[in-house]
Amino acid sequence: MVKDLHVCSAFLRVGFTLPLIQSFTNRVPDSITNRCLELNTQWEQLTWGSVSCSAVGLVDDRFASCATVEFWMQSGRPVVEVVRLGLVSYQEALRLQHFYVNRHRSGPAHALLLCQHLPVYTTGIRNKPYPASLLNQLSLLGAEVHRTNRGGLITFHGPGQLVCYPVLNLSSFKKSVRWYVCELEKTIISVCNRFGIEAVTSPDTGVWVGDNKICAIGIHCGRYVTSHGLALNCNTDLLWFSHIVPCGIEGKGVTSLSTELQRDVSVEETIPHLLDAFADRFNCQLTDKDN
Repeated sequence: MVKDLHVCSAFLRVGFTLPLIQSFTNRVPDSITNRCLELNTQWEQLTWGSVSCSAVGLVDDRFASCATVEFWMQSGRPVVEVVRLGLVSYQEALRLQHFYVNRHRSGPAHALLLCQHLPVYTTGIRNKPYPASLLNQLSLLGAEVHRTNRGGLITFHGPGQLVCYPVLNLSSFKKSVRWYVCELEKTIISVCNRFGIEAVTSPDTGVWVGDNKICAIGIHCGRYVTSHGLALNCNTDLLWFSHIVPCGIEGKGVTSLSTELQRDVSVEETIPHLLDAFADRFNCQLTDKDN
């Protein structure tokens, strides 16, 4: 019974839903399946710790095809799939985020979408209004304009900016939006440190070098599944930001890795540092999507 409880905890800790637990009826010993169903109404009462390695022995070979859960049960770390999108439109990125968010309906399906965008200005859900006339003026600059459901105010995305959209179920990490945003900030601070740049947080969300923002953060979280994310300026053309008040913060500027280091720092050079920092801060295993 104790070993059964360890395995059930593994299922529930990684974010499995009741339908998904039931779907394993033919691949997991009955004692484990039944115990999962019994515990389904007790998720919040379970105390999560490291799953005993001996519990893995209770799962037969037929279950080995579920690589994500198999890995979690052995290491205690969620698996996050890295999806490299390249240069994509903002609309396409929204569509793909929606797709990956919906994957969580049938169980844990953590993903980290990496991309660059064609020039686009986006607004968030904060209260400051953006009249249509202002948005029309921005579109005349050659950039798209989109209203979004993320947090924050207006910002710019474009080539030379590393955009990262984590689509995570926080039930597998920590069910706290505040914690999540702080970990994103710490991830970027770690990336900057790897380049020898001293970056900090401030009362204003994002990551800063002095009074200049180097990374904007704006997220959406519904039922503890995250979308939207962060945008780190690598070798972005910062002139695009001169047409707006970035993130609605008066009297502040923007900067980039290239500006701070006085050399060209590409998105491609930055990605490995971001992935290492993300895996460290979120204590997860990253796996590349098969193309």
